[in-house]
Amino acid sequence: MSTPSDASRSGAGGSDPAASGPSDPDAIKAEIEATREQLGRTVDELSHRLDVPARAKEGAARARDTAVETYRESPPAVAGAGAALAGLVGLVVWRRRRKRRRAAAASTGTSAALAEARAETRRARRRADREAARARKAIARSTKRTKRTARRTARRARK
Repeated sequence: MSTPSDASRSGAGGSDPAASGPSDPDAIKAEIEATREQLGRTVDELSHRLDVPARAKEGAARARDTAVETYRESPPAVAGAGAALAGLVGLVVWRRRRKRRRAAAASTGTSAALAEARAETRRARRRADREAARARKAIARSTKRTKRTARRTARRARK
């Protein structure tokens, strides 16, 4: 009975008995041993590739070593890059929160009401500011009148 590996060794059809492989028992044992070693290496390689936690730890250790080496070479550049990265992350978080708030306000229909309430508040503040300015002017006029009246009274009393 012929196996696929035997057919590939024998060439065209496997009609040559000498080309079918070694017939010496020691040669056969050596070939079996070589095949076992190759299969052992293949199994080890596959088990290493399938061991995801160990590969992740190796990757993290490699990244940490690279970062430490880069930091030792130029600390200010690494610190600047870290600060820039932190700023970028902060900006992204801020923009996402802002976008969510606006989307929530728009979905509830309160954005128009909120805008109208803000506009009304601004108008009320302007009216209050105008009335306060009028009151200050009225007080200033009243104070001037009182001073004038006091001066006149003092002059009359002196005469």
